[in-house]
Formats: sequence, C-alpha cells, structure tokens
Amino acid sequence: MKVIRILKPYRIQIAVALLLMLVELAVELLQPLLIAKVIDNGIMKRDLDVVMLWGSVMVGISLCAFMAGIINSFYASHVSQNYGYDIRRILFTKIQAFSFANFSSFPTSSLITRMTNDVTQLQNTVFMSLRVMLRAPLLVVGGLVMSFVVNPELALFLAVAVPVLFVFLLWVLNKGGNLFKFVQGHLDKVNGVMRENLAGIRIIKAFLRSRHEVKRFTAANTKLKNHTVYALRLMEATNPILLLVMNIAIMCVLWFGSVQISTGSARVGDLVAIINYSTRITSTFSIFSWIIMAFSRAKASANRITDVLDTEIDLVNRSESEIIAPDIKGEIEFQDVAFRYPGTQKKVLEHISFTVEAGQTVAIMGATGSGKSSLFQLIPRLYDVEEGKILLDGANISSMKLESLRNEIGLVPQESLLFTGTVAENIAWGKDSATNDEIKTAAEDAQIADTIARLPEQYRTRLGQKGVNLSGGQKQRLSIARALVRNPKILLLDDSTSALDLKTERKLLEALHNYPSTLLIITQKIATAMEADKILLIDNGRLLMEGKHEDLLLCSRLYQQIFESQFGEETLKHAQGFD
Repeated sequence: MKVIRILKPYRIQIAVALLLMLVELAVELLQPLLIAKVIDNGIMKRDLDVVMLWGSVMVGISLCAFMAGIINSFYASHVSQNYGYDIRRILFTKIQAFSFANFSSFPTSSLITRMTNDVTQLQNTVFMSLRVMLRAPLLVVGGLVMSFVVNPELALFLAVAVPVLFVFLLWVLNKGGNLFKFVQGHLDKVNGVMRENLAGIRIIKAFLRSRHEVKRFTAANTKLKNHTVYALRLMEATNPILLLVMNIAIMCVLWFGSVQISTGSARVGDLVAIINYSTRITSTFSIFSWIIMAFSRAKASANRITDVLDTEIDLVNRSESEIIAPDIKGEIEFQDVAFRYPGTQKKVLEHISFTVEAGQTVAIMGATGSGKSSLFQLIPRLYDVEEGKILLDGANISSMKLESLRNEIGLVPQESLLFTGTVAENIAWGKDSATNDEIKTAAEDAQIADTIARLPEQYRTRLGQKGVNLSGGQKQRLSIARALVRNPKILLLDDSTSALDLKTERKLLEALHNYPSTLLIITQKIATAMEADKILLIDNGRLLMEGKHEDLLLCSRLYQQIFESQFGEETLKHAQGFD
C-alpha cells in the first residue's frame, strides 16, 4: 500500500522504536517467571536472601523497561509526526497536479477531510503501533508461549481461548473498516455543508435562510452521528466478549491448578505465573477493541488517501512535448474544435473554428451557458479538446509543455479570487520575480492604483480572506493586475470587467493596448465589443458569426437583440442606418 511505503525513509527510527518496545515486552514476560521464583524459592522456603536477590533483579529490569519506554515514545513521535507531514505534502502536491476533470471526482470538502482527519488517523495509528499496538499482540503470543514453558497442561486452556478470540478480532477488524469508511464519507458531507455555509453566509443572512441551513446541517450531522454510533457500538461490544472468554479460561486454570497443587504435580509459583500471564493477556485483550477501532479507522483513511494518490492525472505533458519559444507572437487558431466535460454526454462546444491574429483584441459574446468560458479553458489546456485542435503560432498546444504554455497566458476568471495577504503579494502572485515597479505598473494599468493609494498601508495593506474587504470592481481590477504583471503574450478576460463602470473600463482597455498581448475578452457589453478588432458570437456551443461590430449589427439577429436590450430600438435603427 502506498501509504505504508511513505514510512520507508524512517526505517532506522522504526527499527530503534521496535527494538525498545521489544525490551519492554521482554521485561513484561520475564516478570511472572521471576515472581514464581520469589514465591517458590524465597517465600515458600522463608529465604529472605532469595527474595532480595530476585526482587532487585525485577527492580533493575523494570528501570530498563522504563527508560526503553521513554526513548521509544520519542522515536514513535518523531516517526509519526514526520509521516503525517510527508503524507500531507504528497497529497497536496498530487492535488496541485490534478486537472479540472480530476477535481470533479472529489468534492472539495472530501479532499480537505482526507488531508486533515484521514492523515491524523494514520499518524496516530503509526505512533500507537510503535508504542502500544504491536506490543499487544506480541504480549498475547509471548504470554501464551511462556505459559507453556511454565506448565503445558494449564496453558492448554489459554491455547484454546486465544486463537478463537484472534479469529473473532479479525472479523471485527474487517467489519469495522467498512463501517468507518461510511463514517468518513458522512464526515465529508458534514464538511461540505459547513464549507458551503461559511462561503455563502452573506446570502444566507440576506435571504433569512439560517433556519433552512440549520436543518440541512442537522440532517447531515445526524447521519454522521448515527453511523458513528453504529460503528462504535460494534467496537465496544468486542471488549465484553473478549473478557468473558478470557475469564472463563482463567477460572479453568485456577480450578485445575488448585487440583495439581493438591496432588503435588504443580507448584504455587507456577500457578501464580500462569495466572499472571493470563491476566496480562486479558488486560491486553481488553484494549484490543480500542486497537481494532483505531486500525479500522486507519484502514478506511488509508484507502481514501490511496484513492487520491492512485488517481491518474488525465492532463499531462505528451512525450513529444516541446518548450515554447520565448518569442511567440500569440496567434490563436481553433480548427473544428469540439468539447464536452468529463462524465457528461452533451457537447458544450461543437465545430468551433476561428483565427485570432497576434496582437488583436477579440470580444466573445453570447448568452449565459453558451460555452464562452469553456472555450477560454481550452486555450491554457485546463481541459483537452475532444475533437479538432487548437494552434498557437501554428503549433498544436497539445504538443507544448503545460508549464511553458501557461507561462505565456494571463487568465482572469469570471469569479475574482484573491488570497489572504497584502495587496502587493496578491498582484505578485502572478509572477514570482515581480519587482515593485512591475507591481505598481500593473496596478496603474489595471486602474486600481488610485484605490490602493487610499488604503491604510497602500501596497502593504493586508486583504481579508478572498478579498472580503474590497468591492467587486476592486477585486476584478486586482485580478487583472495579477495577470498583467506577468506581461503575457495572450490575455484572457472572462467577463472580468462586469463590475466596472464604462469610464474605468475604457481606460483599462486603452492601457491594455500598451501590452504586446493577444486579448480575448468575454463580455456582455456592446460598448466593450465595439472597441474590439473582431467579435465572436457564440450560441449553444456553436460559433454563429464572427466579424466587426458593424457586420454583426447588420447580419446577426442575436447581436441585434443584445444591442437593442442595451441601447433601445430607436438607437438600433439609427445604428443600422434607418430613420
């Protein structure tokens, strides 16, 4: 299993911890024998020297076991903490490599649970395995073996009980693993409801939907509770069964042991040793329900983490990939492109063909859901086309290295997402090596510099989560500055000026002309489209028409309807040359 192989770098520390654990185990198994010697050779014969001798030996080895336990705890903690760190790092790195299609396989709340709760389960299990869990079964087996060394006849009672209980425990482990897998799944759902509520708390307050959301959370929380109770009930039921069987075995040992003592075939010390081993085995079995519960949860968590690690990344560099030359021009060509989202049947784009010359500004218009954003996501290969191909300067983008391709593209998504940090850090997020001058230039061109100048600490002002202390238009302009700071050869604005007034938007578009970028902008504003070199009109995933504003105004009924909705029928007639 992959999660176990992650422990390989710590095999020396694990070996030391296990060796020290074996020292503790050896001391624990020797003590009943030493007690038997004290009883038979010291107490029964009233020989104080023997009692003092073997008593001193017991104290000495107990101190050794104490020191071994302390050092074992240190190594167990070292291994488990580093193990948890490594799994989280590997998981996060894997998730970063996910394509959008991969993300659709795992809800965000589930990925968070796997990186937190599931990793913690494995981390704690590793610690307890090195500290307690592995010692428990070894103590049972060792106690059974030592019982046969002391008195084979009395040990037979333990030899019958222990295997039966082991088989029972294996069944519980398998059953518990399945139950806790359901528990973790319901925990995902609870986290999902919580995440949605925290993200949408403003709209919940505005629509007075708190009671509805409380009911929704309560329903998910109740299912989690019920499945957890059911799983824990099975785990807790194992302990009484274990104790019952072992206590019956101990009663048999006491009964037949007393008979052997009376006939002289056994000594008192032997019986005490057997009872001692029996009670140690019983006490060990008493914690087996807890051990099984921990392993059951760890098994479920390991499977969930392995599901992520085993996910095949469906969007990677091809073997024949080439690095993009640094002097690309930015010419884009779609050749009969079709696309559908993974797991769906309907094509969101079909037979899309057009060419954008390097340095051109192209406006993309169409109704909501017509496929405009989907088209944008294909250019930086966030998804791969299903049919056709996309060319950049005549080269198929599927033959280009993803990193090189995306380094040449500045994408401003429809929803402006800012990160917790300063204004400067959010702008520089688009380019690691961005200088202060580059950051300020990008802010000025994005028409956000004046707003930043009014902030308490200007570029050092810290933004709240997702830029909560900024307006929609300010967040959009910061997102545009983040794209501009990388001086991209291709700039994609996905309805990223919707919250800007016409004056600010005009200044922004004028500033963008200073960049040697091919600009594609999704917009619903006719005023914005009029300034473009070309307009692409998309409807239901198909390219209806392309051309300049004047051409579409005369020939496209859909474009006329959009124009009329924004400027009125009279203005439309006047623009078309009618009185």
